[in-house]
Amino acid sequence: MNNDLKYKIGLSLIPKIGHITAKKLIAHIGSIEGIFKESKKNLIKIPGIGAILAESILNSNVLPKAEEEIEFITKNSITVYFYTDKNYPERLKHCDDAPLLIYTKGNASMNNRKVLSIVGTRKATSEGIAFCNKLIKDLAQRGHDPIIVSGLAYGIDAAAHQAAIENNLKTFAVLGHGLDIIYPASHKSLAQKIISQGLLITDFTSNTIRDKNNFIKRNRIIAGLSDATIVVESGKEGGSLITADIANSYNRDVLAVPGRISDEYSKGCNTLIKTNKAAMLEQIEDLEYFLGWDIDNTKVQAIQRDLFVDFNNEEKIIVNLLKETEELSIDLICLKSGMPTSKVSPILLNLEFLGVVKTLPGKTYKLISPVYL
Repeated sequence: MNNDLKYKIGLSLIPKIGHITAKKLIAHIGSIEGIFKESKKNLIKIPGIGAILAESILNSNVLPKAEEEIEFITKNSITVYFYTDKNYPERLKHCDDAPLLIYTKGNASMNNRKVLSIVGTRKATSEGIAFCNKLIKDLAQRGHDPIIVSGLAYGIDAAAHQAAIENNLKTFAVLGHGLDIIYPASHKSLAQKIISQGLLITDFTSNTIRDKNNFIKRNRIIAGLSDATIVVESGKEGGSLITADIANSYNRDVLAVPGRISDEYSKGCNTLIKTNKAAMLEQIEDLEYFLGWDIDNTKVQAIQRDLFVDFNNEEKIIVNLLKETEELSIDLICLKSGMPTSKVSPILLNLEFLGVVKTLPGKTYKLISPVYL
């Protein structure tokens, strides 16, 4: 049993002791193990540690849980980083409320030269997904090779991860729960791809109750890991705006994609821009300008690589139909393909998620990306 790790995990599990207070305890007492063995009298003398917190420390009984967590970590090939470790992400280390411990699954350094967070609404539009796909494709083709960080949620988050994978960029998914589950469950296959091309990251132990506030807490990691946070689409309220606010509090750059004032999921982005909380992002050149990134001409791809080559047979049929005409209604797609609506609808939804097709009024569809089959 790794006693050092046991006490580190135990400290993170003590009720009412947050990350900032925990770091203060370590600084005053000098060792993590010493915190568990210190007297109440001496604990109370530490600024900010009153009788209630001292009692919480002394009566916590968290070490058995920490031992169970070490068994889970070992069994599942999880890597743990303490905030004083050399390989703890440097950008995150400079944030006052950075977690004591982060748990990762995958194989990638968190101290890449360029790191971007891309966040947005779970109810992403086809335009938002298409913008996300193009931005990440442009980043890869212009030789920037950033790590793309997001939260594995539906919508823009998933689109950002998927686009990074398709463009051979590393991608990190920051979770609002332990590594014993994947939420949403439908993203398990995406999570497996991320593990092979990046990292799953969390500061929560296994068997953590899935709670809305935990997903809000994880936003500080999304913001803290990155040079800049990009908000692609957001309503006037939501987790993406929280992430943007946190990034601003860390003095990191925030960029937002503008939209029409009548569009529900452009209101948050427009407000960020209007209140000077974010720079306007319309194209890759804007990002390069604000972050001072030069194009790496040695890495620019000479040939435009097709992103969408792994269609199944039914998807190929629908894509070929849409290539033959500017736009088609779902009824005509069903008629020409010989497939029922119950089969065509989910295929079109997936193609829209990938940024291949766009939904038009009247349940009509058109291609929005060049596709080579």
